[in-house]
Amino acid sequence: MTDWPILSTVTFLPLVGVLLLLFTQENGANGRRNILNISLATTIVTFIVSLFVWIWFDNANPGFQLIEKHEWLTSGISYHMGVDGISMLFVILSTFLMPFCVLASWLSVEKRLKDYMIAFLVLETMMVGVFTSLDIVLFYVFFEAGLIPMFLIIGVWGGKDRVYASYKFFLYTLLGSVLMLLAIMAMYWQSGTTDIPTLLQYKFPPQMQTWLWLAFFASFAVKMPMWPVHTWLPDAHVQAPTAGSVILAGILLKLGGYGLIRFSLGMFPNASEYFAPLVFALSVIAIIYTSLVAMMQDDIKKLIAYSSVAHMGYVTMGIFAANQQGVQGAIFQMLSHGIVSGALFLCVGVIYDRTHTREIAAYGGLVNNMPKYAVAMMVFTMANVGLPGTSGFIGEFLTLIGVFRANTWVALFAATGVILSAAYALWLYRRVIFGALEKENLKKLLDLSPREQLILYPLIALTILFGVYPAPIFDATAASVDLLVNNYTAALHAAQNVALSMN
Repeated sequence: MTDWPILSTVTFLPLVGVLLLLFTQENGANGRRNILNISLATTIVTFIVSLFVWIWFDNANPGFQLIEKHEWLTSGISYHMGVDGISMLFVILSTFLMPFCVLASWLSVEKRLKDYMIAFLVLETMMVGVFTSLDIVLFYVFFEAGLIPMFLIIGVWGGKDRVYASYKFFLYTLLGSVLMLLAIMAMYWQSGTTDIPTLLQYKFPPQMQTWLWLAFFASFAVKMPMWPVHTWLPDAHVQAPTAGSVILAGILLKLGGYGLIRFSLGMFPNASEYFAPLVFALSVIAIIYTSLVAMMQDDIKKLIAYSSVAHMGYVTMGIFAANQQGVQGAIFQMLSHGIVSGALFLCVGVIYDRTHTREIAAYGGLVNNMPKYAVAMMVFTMANVGLPGTSGFIGEFLTLIGVFRANTWVALFAATGVILSAAYALWLYRRVIFGALEKENLKKLLDLSPREQLILYPLIALTILFGVYPAPIFDATAASVDLLVNNYTAALHAAQNVALSMN
């Protein structure tokens, strides 16, 4: 361990790539190749540097580590960075997915490639910043600033209804976040600090907790997205370019879940317990309703987008079960979903680049001339369903155990989602991959190119590895989750004792 500011390095390293890109010409094949090479090198170096965060991380320490703190704004708001077991792995996930996004855009982005790559690198800085911030104002700045590059990625490089989808994404998310800003101001006036570790120890009055919880929930529920504020997501996914969808599903949805764990559960325990039945109800509706909606889709991306909403239902449910298994399962489910859903969107991108359609009816029989693709798609489909032996199973199983301990009926209804997800995912796979190869344009399709193999094979390996051997993730998160759950139960006991002494 050194005094090297590793978290600031990982957070702002992508901006070095942005500076290099600003001085790169985009003209001709050479200019294009230079832009792609700079972007790929930047994201790979950022990922390698981020691995030091994991190497230097002490699993036994439940508190925040690798702390950096500098005065920033005079009124006590500081530039404060640090990670614990809950946030550290999301930093790694963010940096891990970025090189795949650059590779996925290698051939598919034809116009304004330089601007496109700059938007992605700026977005990477914002996402990593959210997970490393230990000051609530700093967190808010990163959380909101990430909207802008994503808005541009969908609005400039998206499909034919891209402008509508990008505005819908922007307005939905911004509306929730305005309430969060008001709550942050209220917390500052009440406690006199914006420091997250201090706020986690601060006991807000029960009535105030209720309002703060609702304000934060408004923002995070849209970001997750939870039913009924999920309608921006399918539109955004369908219109976004492939790499945009990967980041949207892989990381941006996780900002909401991370926020619920860090703020709602950590800072407002009494309100979290009070509103848990509401979250359970919304989660169960999300799991069952969006799974049924997914079955009705005729666009592959839209089907995967709705399945994301259903999977996030397990996450919110696990978080508010507020026990060891529930929270551990929710974190694991978010990490697994980041890899699996990102990979599924990459798979859609592979065939979209060849045929320029996402209609399920336009495909069939791909196994005949694309066997490698069929195998890759099968692994990710099975992980999406939650098949034992894949990473998708462990997160779902743990959240269900956690919820079962909190409320048996909720677990029972949520378990039906496993059957429904198998129905729509296997139906999609059968329609696209199996059957006779009858359509003329599909007979000429080539199997995975070396570039596509380089993208998909590492994701297959991770999906199976974490399905069989999840210990590295649980080792990293265990101590911090323990601390969170213990603080939560202690706060509830204290509140009960106060209520009893009043009587």
